[in-house]
Amino acid sequence: MLNSSSLCSAEQRVHLRSKCLRTLWVTGLLGLSGLLNPAVGSSGRVLAQAGAAKPQAAAAARVVQRQQQVRQIQPQSYNLKRYPVTDSNEAYWRNLLWTTAIVEPQEAYVAEALRGILALSARPQLSRSQRRTIEMAMQVGTQLYAGNSSVHAKVGQQFLQTVEGDRNPEWVAMALSGLRQGDAPVQLRQLSDRVKVRFPNWSENVFLRTTLQDVAESLAPTPVPPLGDLLQRTIGPGQFHLFVLCRPNRETLCQAILRDRSGQFRRENGQLWSVPLLLRSIHSLGWNFIRGQTPQGIYRIEGVMPVAEDPFFRAYGQFPLVKLFMPFESGARQFLPGRSGRFTGPLSTYQALLPPSWRNYTPMQQSYWAGKIGRSLFRIHGSGEAPDFFSKQERYPDSYNWNPTIGCLSAIELYDQAGKLQQADMPKILKALTAAGGKNFSGYAVVVEIPSSAQTPVSLAEVEAALPASDVGQSAAR
Repeated sequence: MLNSSSLCSAEQRVHLRSKCLRTLWVTGLLGLSGLLNPAVGSSGRVLAQAGAAKPQAAAAARVVQRQQQVRQIQPQSYNLKRYPVTDSNEAYWRNLLWTTAIVEPQEAYVAEALRGILALSARPQLSRSQRRTIEMAMQVGTQLYAGNSSVHAKVGQQFLQTVEGDRNPEWVAMALSGLRQGDAPVQLRQLSDRVKVRFPNWSENVFLRTTLQDVAESLAPTPVPPLGDLLQRTIGPGQFHLFVLCRPNRETLCQAILRDRSGQFRRENGQLWSVPLLLRSIHSLGWNFIRGQTPQGIYRIEGVMPVAEDPFFRAYGQFPLVKLFMPFESGARQFLPGRSGRFTGPLSTYQALLPPSWRNYTPMQQSYWAGKIGRSLFRIHGSGEAPDFFSKQERYPDSYNWNPTIGCLSAIELYDQAGKLQQADMPKILKALTAAGGKNFSGYAVVVEIPSSAQTPVSLAEVEAALPASDVGQSAAR
């Protein structure tokens, strides 16, 4: 099993920066279509052959892996007197907290340990190591509290104490956001007002600003502008656009569709080309925190990174990963049209990339603010991990086979008991992007949530209804 610590070294070994713990994570995205006509990665090499069985995906290996995780979930493991939150115990707690996120134990001693760790935030002197452990406990605490607020009520109680008294604005924002994820009744408006009184300059802190904005939006949602305006918008001339249409409930699968460089939507056999993706963070954490949900908004797509080395197959599967860049993130060759390098402009420059009707719709500014916060390293990728490795996947029957992430866009990738690939969508995605943008493809991704009373994915009929009549019904595959 790759825990959050070993994953970081894995990412470094496949040429990711040391920020790996902030955004990427071990989970999945693939499917079988396209295997007979594999796409070619930016390196010019044909995608990895899917015929050979992967030992790590075989049933026996997965049983051993699961047993190793479950063995850690014991009362003595969470004993803060035996394992105090010190610099020397950082690796221990990061490993155990990651295991807790995977297994999601519903035990009182787990909630008590999380409460104890979170309470340390009130200490005046904390080392960087202790702060990292507390932050991870907040992430996992949000996940458990969102999943079962009654069992993990002590986590919610500590979140309330943090909101009411902590001096760290980021932790106050994360605790308030965590309370918003739970199903226990809390007075979000009153809590928000008290936070504003405690932090008079709250609008100048990106964590408080975005969290309080999200709370206000949840209490009085802004109407979504016309979808057709967004689908017809050209961010940069000669660029393809990958639209990822989601529901606000990220347990529901998102729908990806592709518009080519000529402005036409890709179709196959008369229907819009589409691929289902999951954009749900395992932690149920807000988009404006490291390891949180995938933010809405604009991303730059620039090629792929190589498939991970074999020991890290479970994290990313066996196919190359599509690279997405956020505003302010280093590494982008050309985020803004006609301007080399990363995005560095003000909010107004970002807003100008959107159609006029969407520029003041604050949810579409999420990727801008997430980039300001420092989120990075988003990818579209697959996973060799079995869906049932994640304990509570049965809560999401419609998206069961798509693994959660800590921010990335996840496609389906399934293996049989012998470890042979059965289904994968990454070849289909890579083939379409290569056809739209060439071997070293580049373009834009736009993530947007479309509210609906139905807990079903955005349908292609909804998309067709939003498209101009000139584009509807064009059946040529392109």
